[in-house]
Amino acid sequence: MIAYVSGRVAATNLTSVVVEVGGVGMLVHCNPSTVAGVRPGEQTTLATSMVVREDSMTLYGFADDEERDMFELVQNANGVGPKVAQAMIAVLSPDDIRTAIAGEDHKTLTSVPGIGAKGAQRIVLELKDRVGPATSSAAHVPTSGGADTAWRDQVHEALIGLGWSAREADKAVSAVAPTAAEQGDALDVPALLRAALRTLSRA
Repeated sequence: MIAYVSGRVAATNLTSVVVEVGGVGMLVHCNPSTVAGVRPGEQTTLATSMVVREDSMTLYGFADDEERDMFELVQNANGVGPKVAQAMIAVLSPDDIRTAIAGEDHKTLTSVPGIGAKGAQRIVLELKDRVGPATSSAAHVPTSGGADTAWRDQVHEALIGLGWSAREADKAVSAVAPTAAEQGDALDVPALLRAALRTLSRA
């Protein structure tokens, strides 16, 4: 198992990051909030989880170990594969997931694309005794110094990458703009993306 990758960010797109490790470019599949936290040309360290199938080996990357561990844990529920697990991490922080499962909050779980009412019930039933207590730790390190247009573009592109329309993305970006203004120079783009996703899920 590859627990993490560390190196220079060679390239990014909406769903992956290429990290140069020892002269080799490693393709790491990430959710948009993780991609939003890295920059091409800069050094990064991503916690990783490798999913091995008969015809593929896919490396998934996360902002920290807690996200990676939750990604692996939720896949123990029937019907939750890597795609749904990644969506859970994109929409909800690990603490949000723990709280929702422990509190049998099906509504919060169904805010994740790909999880319906029956799926939420199954996740709660199968994982309630395994998620542990919420830690109240920050899921991401804030990304500082971002210009107003920069965070808007990042969140907008990430939402479109997750399947929302440009019009829906515009509304969600506008909805979280007050939160961005409150953050000032210490913009936390991944947190803004989560807030935008929650806005769309409620709608």
